Amino acid sequence: MGAKMTRYWLAVDGGNSKTDVLVGDDEGKVHSYVRGPGSSPQGLGLDHAMRLLDRLITTAREEAALGEVMFERAELFLSGVDLPQEVAKAAAAVQATGWANSYRVENDTFALLRAGTDAPDAIAVVCGAGINCVGRTRDGRTARFPALGTLSGDWGGGQHLGSLAMWHAARAEDGRGPATALQQAVARHFGAATVAEVIVGVHLGMIAQERLANMSELLFAVAATGDEVAHRVVARQAMEIVALVTVAANRLNLQDSDYAVVLGGGVLRAQHPLLDEAVRNGIGAHSPGALVTVLTQPPVLGAGLFALDSLEATVESHQALRHLVAVFNQVSAAL
Repeated sequence: MGAKMTRYWLAVDGGNSKTDVLVGDDEGKVHSYVRGPGSSPQGLGLDHAMRLLDRLITTAREEAALGEVMFERAELFLSGVDLPQEVAKAAAAVQATGWANSYRVENDTFALLRAGTDAPDAIAVVCGAGINCVGRTRDGRTARFPALGTLSGDWGGGQHLGSLAMWHAARAEDGRGPATALQQAVARHFGAATVAEVIVGVHLGMIAQERLANMSELLFAVAATGDEVAHRVVARQAMEIVALVTVAANRLNLQDSDYAVVLGGGVLRAQHPLLDEAVRNGIGAHSPGALVTVLTQPPVLGAGLFALDSLEATVESHQALRHLVAVFNQVSAAL
């Protein structure tokens, strides 16, 4: 009997701020792990995103020393690939590359979901720069949202929360809104004497717009002191997250079942007590059987697990991959 032929797979988590590329095999061994800049087709355009992915995948192949070996499976999960039309376009572009014998392209929230649970019935919410939610059932049904921001009815995410901190601070200072400690906190955050000074600095380009997005952490810090205005914003964010899970569960008829809820993205991963408790209580009130967890591993793990699923790899292979990615994550965090 001949030796078993190793099958290699490619896993990609392409986010707004960074892209993780993982090369592994059907025994769960990791051969290379490459990180690069964000590759969201929505932000870069599909052609630019594909060129960036090709460079990162080439690097990953070289580090894995695979030579001309073809990937048996490629799993790519990309931010900004939200609508069926966008999934189809991205899938056609991936097919044209010839990276793998078979492949899947999907929204990156599905990778987060798979990384967070092995449960066949599950819902995931990502609250990072933006916000999104997906769900799946054991019989293959899915639930998803357009996730196009305010255009599609979304509310929240780190960028939105940061802008609200600025909005409330400005109105408190000029008298149009209620008093809030956000006024002093925002000015102090930028090393300014007043919020008005910050506003002028942003408008004239002396303060980068990107710095406003970092203020979500400031909002949570102020809310934790008991500030009423900041607390209301955090409560609203919790309500939105609960609403996403509730609607997804209802669509999938999971509300009376045991199912997993995976929370991820920077805002939720931080587990701010006010937000975390409100989200857990809200989900529990609707679905007592829901088990809520927060993903601490990189979502590219989910892409790798999907690859092993597709190759019908063993449970031991899945466990090995989880262990290796966890070790890599710990080492990276310590550097």
